[in-house]
Amino acid sequence: MAKVVTKYICSNCGAVSLKYQGKCFECQSWGTLQETHVEPESKKQRSASSAGVAVVQNLHDVVPSEFQRILTGMGELDRVLGGGLMQASAVLVGGEPGIGKSTLMLHLAPRLAPAKVLYISGEESPNQIRERARRLSIKAENLWLVPEVNLERILALIEREKPALVIIDSIQTVHSEEYQSSAGTITQIRECAASLIRAAKQQNFILMIIGHITKEGALAGPKALEHMVDTVLQFEGEGYQRYRIIRSVKNRFGSTNEIGVFRMDETGLEEVSNPSEFFISGRRTDVAGNSILAALEGTRALLVEVQALVSKTNYSMPQRISTGFDLKRMSIILAVLENRLHMETWGQDVFVKIAGGLKLAEPAADLAIAAAIASGFMNRPVDPSTVCCGEIGLAGELRAISDSERRIREAAHLGFKRIVLPEANTRELKPSLKKLPVTIAGCATLREALEEMNIN
Repeated sequence: MAKVVTKYICSNCGAVSLKYQGKCFECQSWGTLQETHVEPESKKQRSASSAGVAVVQNLHDVVPSEFQRILTGMGELDRVLGGGLMQASAVLVGGEPGIGKSTLMLHLAPRLAPAKVLYISGEESPNQIRERARRLSIKAENLWLVPEVNLERILALIEREKPALVIIDSIQTVHSEEYQSSAGTITQIRECAASLIRAAKQQNFILMIIGHITKEGALAGPKALEHMVDTVLQFEGEGYQRYRIIRSVKNRFGSTNEIGVFRMDETGLEEVSNPSEFFISGRRTDVAGNSILAALEGTRALLVEVQALVSKTNYSMPQRISTGFDLKRMSIILAVLENRLHMETWGQDVFVKIAGGLKLAEPAADLAIAAAIASGFMNRPVDPSTVCCGEIGLAGELRAISDSERRIREAAHLGFKRIVLPEANTRELKPSLKKLPVTIAGCATLREALEEMNIN
């Protein structure tokens, strides 16, 4: 019998160590090494696995596949997926407990009828799933439930039933008898996922894998799990909020950073066809400290409300707190406001929040953040009919941003009268944009932009 080897694998980066250490030697993360028992292959198994010879093909000789996308019937989900589900693909759906991952899978099944959907659950019994479907008024004659956690039996069942879509809820509960470690460990998650993905490619079915989120906010298991699948969808939002955001973190068949917005109601998840109205709903136009940003998420333009609160500090070190925006970038914007516009925020607590739970990463958000902070500092509301976007340089200049046309059209669509952009984006505008009922103001510096918005 082969000797079992104990290894320690980092759950953050997948690095392997032969002895336990408090800190991973690769990613320098503390407490991420997990003990794993590995039984090495025998010489006979290794020789058998290496006996086959791979076929070499020239690029021009490769026959293109005839795979087509399968529409889910949910416009927001199809947008995030890049136009629908791709055959023989593996999709990883991650999110915190109770965020709506299993509910989304139940909504997906009847929309794919008459295609056969196999729902493999390792956490709930068929009665529990049926009761949830009844509560959500979901009737799916093409949905078949299987309470199973053994990998070998799952693979045999898939080969026998030949479904079009397989849902694994969740990958942390599946285990293989070939490995001594318990379910949920790094080895089990990685090997079970690899076997299921291999079966999806060979048998030409769509694989949907549900993965839990750890307390650190990462998908449980090694990072290699995200590299193994074709698409990674991330559920965002709080369990006590009605709205959910699905973000495409990785997509081999479409654009990344696409988002879809859903609303959790008594009947389950409902699509929000116009998310801009959701992100700017309920805003106070008569209160200082908020601005409207024309953001870009993937291929979609969104209008987002940026809120800022500036108040005199009671501490020797003023607080800098940001929700939905990078704190270091906010510190840079504050430094530009102090040095270039002489706004003395060093004695003020500054709090910035992106309404709706959205997380902004693009450089075009700089101008909206600066406008909200300046509005709160000067106690002067921003013009409620104005939208802004632009990247701020350290000298206080506004730099060009990408895809300004979509931002302009979205602002005009929602009835805003003016949009403030960097001057470089207004030099060569299409004639169709000039006919829109919105004034396009190009500004070269941050000072000019704030004056355009009646702040400075």
